[in-house]
Amino acid sequence: MPYVTGQNGGGAFLLAYVILLFVIAIPGLMAETVLGHYTNRGVIGSFRSVFGRGRAEGLGLVVVAVTVALMSYYAATIGWTIYYAFQALTLRFAQPGFNSQAFWSAFSGSPVLSVGTQTIAVAAMAGVLFFGVRDGIERVVKWAIPLLVVSLAAVAIAGLTLDGATAGLSFAFTPQWDALTKGSTWIAALGQALFSTGLGWGIALMFGSYLSKNDDVPLGGGVFTAVGNTSIGLLAIFAVFPAVFAFGLQPTEGSQLTFVSLASVFPQMAGGAIWSILFFVGFLCATFSSGIAITEVAVTSVVEETRLDRTGAVLAVCGAIWLLGLPSALSAEFLGTMDFMFGSFGLPLATLLIVLTVGWKVGPERIRVIALNQNSDIYIGGWWNPVIKYVIPAVMSFIIVYYVVTSITDSFAQTAGGVVLMIGLLVGAVLTMGVIRRGGGPTDADAALGDD
Repeated sequence: MPYVTGQNGGGAFLLAYVILLFVIAIPGLMAETVLGHYTNRGVIGSFRSVFGRGRAEGLGLVVVAVTVALMSYYAATIGWTIYYAFQALTLRFAQPGFNSQAFWSAFSGSPVLSVGTQTIAVAAMAGVLFFGVRDGIERVVKWAIPLLVVSLAAVAIAGLTLDGATAGLSFAFTPQWDALTKGSTWIAALGQALFSTGLGWGIALMFGSYLSKNDDVPLGGGVFTAVGNTSIGLLAIFAVFPAVFAFGLQPTEGSQLTFVSLASVFPQMAGGAIWSILFFVGFLCATFSSGIAITEVAVTSVVEETRLDRTGAVLAVCGAIWLLGLPSALSAEFLGTMDFMFGSFGLPLATLLIVLTVGWKVGPERIRVIALNQNSDIYIGGWWNPVIKYVIPAVMSFIIVYYVVTSITDSFAQTAGGVVLMIGLLVGAVLTMGVIRRGGGPTDADAALGDD
């Protein structure tokens, strides 16, 4: 979140992000979570429960494909954090004369280190996922998230004591109003809102399928998830921008803001060794806990849709992620392109498919009454129905179209590529599922949920 904020106007980006958080992310997370809770299936199974067997199951396949693609390059990023956390523990960033740019260049330019750390990241995720949701993911997250919060809070407190720290906070929280007229600001805010909260990944849907009848979907799956993720993101901003401005660094340097710019700060800080360990270990907790949750989406779908057991599904999914992620591990430029294509276009498409399914096929009023408000500590009123059915699809579609129209001349290749990606994913997945299901009956027992 800090580097995306730095690239997109600081305070203006955050304002756009907060608006989309309340308009799209929180209601959308409720819709995604309750769809999984309602159908008691993974991503593809949920779409089959609603639409019946056939091509429409391809809509769920789109969500899984986007998640795997996103995870393929995200695994490389986890590898970076593993390497930097290890180096921080060896006190590398506190050594006199440390050159962060040379260090990053040596790491990113080494295929052995890049692919090696990516391989370690994927293998570590597989090791956790073998144990399942409760014994694997839950155990890791219970330790990782508190450690992340404590680490970021400590670094943020240290950063706020630096001379010039207030300039960083001013940049982050003072909107440049003209940036709000740019499509790039809103598409970046939309991508970040979806990326950081997990909306559209199938994560909320998948975990919703594991919830018991007594769990609170609106509060836990919607409000706590969105507000919790955003709080961590804001804490990261407090940890990064004061130090960046205190030492005269540029906030617009993208991913290198963390791995080059910020790494150069720690040797100049009193107790820099401690702060570097806290920051990069906390950073590793954030990326790794996210990675195992994201990967579980595909694992659950493979277990449900094939004859593979959990061990086979984990090996198959993690193997695919590792193989597809090799180009991203070898090239930061390729990783950036993947992030733009799938973060700005693939993820919104997946989100739209989930929200439209709840809004126009299941019916927001129906699922709100019989599932969303069941055992909820907060009552979700009728306002939720038009938000899911009209507001979220309209706002997201407008942002995507506005971005395409305003950016097509400046970045034709990337913008056109994003549009082609969305069309290709949708058509390809629907046709693929149609071929797979050809010869079978038009419906099965699952489809009753969509017709009763």
